[in-house]
Amino acid sequence: MQIYLDYSATTPTRPEAIALMQQVMVDQWGNPSSLHQWGQRAAIVLEQARVQVAGLLNAEPEAIVFTSGGTEANNLAVLGVAQQYSLPQHIIISSVEHSAVSEPARRLEQWGWQVTRLPVNAQGRVNPADLLSAIQSNTVLVSVIYGQSEIGTVQPIEALATIARTHGVLFHTDAVQTAGRLPINVQQLPVDLLSISSHKIYGPQGAGALYIRPGVELVPLLGGGGQEFKRRSGTQAVPTIAGFGVAAELADQEIPTETPRLIQLRDRMFDLLADVPDLMPTGDRLHRLPHHVSFYLRHADGVQISGKTLVRQMNLAGIGVSSGSACHSGKLVPSPVLIATGLGDRAAKAGIRLTLGRHTTEADIDWTALVLKQILTRLIPQPVLSSR
Repeated sequence: MQIYLDYSATTPTRPEAIALMQQVMVDQWGNPSSLHQWGQRAAIVLEQARVQVAGLLNAEPEAIVFTSGGTEANNLAVLGVAQQYSLPQHIIISSVEHSAVSEPARRLEQWGWQVTRLPVNAQGRVNPADLLSAIQSNTVLVSVIYGQSEIGTVQPIEALATIARTHGVLFHTDAVQTAGRLPINVQQLPVDLLSISSHKIYGPQGAGALYIRPGVELVPLLGGGGQEFKRRSGTQAVPTIAGFGVAAELADQEIPTETPRLIQLRDRMFDLLADVPDLMPTGDRLHRLPHHVSFYLRHADGVQISGKTLVRQMNLAGIGVSSGSACHSGKLVPSPVLIATGLGDRAAKAGIRLTLGRHTTEADIDWTALVLKQILTRLIPQPVLSSR
């Protein structure tokens, strides 16, 4: 039996997206910036996808800028705001950001900027009061991840964004894990910038988007021909973006049914593993991504079991899981996210993430829980794994 439970790393591309991409590559392969009929056929495809992606966020199509993925969208948000200033200013991020935000912030520090990293509680959640206290007269941007990819915690984005807006500070959120899984309405949510990615919602890899609220200015990262409303130069990858558009439209349609189904499966997994004494849930059980299950091994210090070891053992059993964010799961270093929640270095190497998707069934959940228990029984000495 083969079971894929790493949907936060990437999702299989939908057949509908693949079919449209093939059609576009055959019939609408022109450069969308060209004025002739070949270019204009491609331009129509591009703008249709923009409408579809905008619909996922209830945004105006002109507010959507296509990028190569979530990482570029995050970099464009953070550095695009910062590069407007000739002198270093102050930005605020959370201590549980994806590296696509924390690394640009670190670069800004090297350039003399002040960066405040908001603490989180043991569940990985930011307290809005901490943001209120952190804002300074020279704060120009707040960036807080919407749904954390490693521990699944959903942040109080509306409250945080409202605080930023009240103080005249731009607010960005990395919604790569959230879009398509929870409803997002930027007409009501007071965010100025929001990043999403195609391959997290069953679209192709290599496409993403940054929502930019009308009136917000950014300095482009790339110099060139001025595509994407002069915010992201470079000939657009029309077939890939077309697949992104289809995936966004279908994800939007399926949220009312798919999200409750995933929540039910997620909670079933937590319940089935609740009797394993040393497998400790991470993240916030109440404020949580609907598809996300995560743990750490409490007694990893004594028996030297890392999350990476569990991933390898599960893979041998035909089950694909992760030891954290896909960008870092191959590195045997303490997870910065788990460290931020208060875990020690050894425990922070012993995290495991199981993320569910469209093809996950109840039988998959039951079998995975059984296999994981068997692996832990084999790896951990029995007195340690005794019943409560």
